[in-house]
Amino acid sequence: MEFSLARQRFYQEVRQEDEKIDLEKAALYIAQEEYPDLEVEKYLSAIDKMAVEIQARLPEEPYPLRIVQTINQYLYKELGFCGNSEDYYDPQNSFLNDVIDRKTGIPISLALLYLAIAKRINFPMVGIGMPGHFLIRPVANDEMDIFVDAYHDGEILFPQDCQDRLNQLAGQPVEMRPQFVEAVTPKQFLARMLTNLKGIYLNQGKIGKCLTTIERILILFPDTPFELRDRGIIYFQTHRWIEARQDLESYLDSVPNANDRDVIQQLLDRIEGN
Repeated sequence: MEFSLARQRFYQEVRQEDEKIDLEKAALYIAQEEYPDLEVEKYLSAIDKMAVEIQARLPEEPYPLRIVQTINQYLYKELGFCGNSEDYYDPQNSFLNDVIDRKTGIPISLALLYLAIAKRINFPMVGIGMPGHFLIRPVANDEMDIFVDAYHDGEILFPQDCQDRLNQLAGQPVEMRPQFVEAVTPKQFLARMLTNLKGIYLNQGKIGKCLTTIERILILFPDTPFELRDRGIIYFQTHRWIEARQDLESYLDSVPNANDRDVIQQLLDRIEGN
């Protein structure tokens, strides 16, 4: 399979060790597959400029809460970034170049921009993959345990606020588990972004784009059973019988007690009949 230049760049970036992966570069390579003429350096420079502007506004006493408030003032008040509540499922919300150009996005893409800025001002933060709503938090904070909601204007949350947000999203009380507020790795971060895109394309019936999204998830996490299954189903739908059989058999081998085993076996039987 011959990869596009954007896919090659994405592959090269994410095959590094986690600590060497540049999240914003990798995200822009994802966008570059949608926009082949996208100038990655232009958007990296735009983030650099934001960071320089914020650096000049930082208080003399670098307390985490004050730094967060300074970032929020610049990003949301001065530049006007905001969560896209009007068209949440627009694919453009997942492309970092569009987020920067349009000044709007979804929780994870706005979190990505926030993290990129924080890194540049030497205020390291990490992504928190809370179910249903992506958050971020400072890496080292001896003052208090705080989280930041990049989608809601950088709102500062405390652990009980995270619990309340989780209950609200679920529509019922949910037990807060430690893994809900653990930091995600760069690959997990990118996989969640791509999974969002995959769901959007699937709902829009854009099978080709759904396929390319799955392929990039599999670059991050090869042999992921449910991604192999979904890719196999798309191959089946597009009459790519050899690839479909390979992926669907791999899925059943990996998950022998899968709930959908009978359905997948029926697809394999139909492939044998072609």
